[in-house]
Amino acid sequence: MFAGTPFELNRITLIRIIATVALLTIFGLAARRATLVPGRLQVVLELILGFIRVNIAVEVLGKNFGRKYTPMLTVIFFSVLAFNLTGILFPFNIPASSTIGFPLVLAVWVYVMYLASGVKAQGVGGFLRSSLFPPGAPFFVYFLLTPIEFLQVFILRPATLTIRLLANMVAGHLLLALCFAATQFFLFEASGGFKLFGAVTFVGGIAFTLLDLLVALLQAYVFTILTAVYVNLSVEAGH
Repeated sequence: MFAGTPFELNRITLIRIIATVALLTIFGLAARRATLVPGRLQVVLELILGFIRVNIAVEVLGKNFGRKYTPMLTVIFFSVLAFNLTGILFPFNIPASSTIGFPLVLAVWVYVMYLASGVKAQGVGGFLRSSLFPPGAPFFVYFLLTPIEFLQVFILRPATLTIRLLANMVAGHLLLALCFAATQFFLFEASGGFKLFGAVTFVGGIAFTLLDLLVALLQAYVFTILTAVYVNLSVEAGH
């Protein structure tokens, strides 16, 4: 819809909108129906929220910074998870994070927060000094070490966040597409004994679907914990 305009709406964008609405609806219903004795939905969400707050935010950033950045980490975890899971949910059948737009937007958000947090905590000079001139190294080593640290801090960290999520979801989607396309070919177009290969590719497709579910969960966790680690590196002098 609206092809050729800034408001173009393709399949991936539509899936992202649906996933976002579904996510907001789930949290809205859970918050509205929250009780002292929680139901199943409230229990599941509270367990995940508690895991993000305690095992990621507080454990990596400490109590003070952990509380401050818990909302950001929560949004990142659930957004990545929801957009990843569309790859194995009918009728979407493609991860909403399998094009570069979504991973790039999240990585830019993390990058901006990483720089802003470091500058706010240490000042511009302190942040650059702790990032580019790690303490304890001999002076002459900085001629080699500082350019490497510059590449890592200002280029590689946001780039790797983007590429890691994108590559994993594209690879998983391609494996599923190949398995089920091969199943369709062997079962409905191949002849003779070749039809037996359809059972093999179908089982492979089911196995890769379960693997894709694990990868969807793992990538949401990895993106979130790396965000916490990067923010911690920016606010703590001497890393």
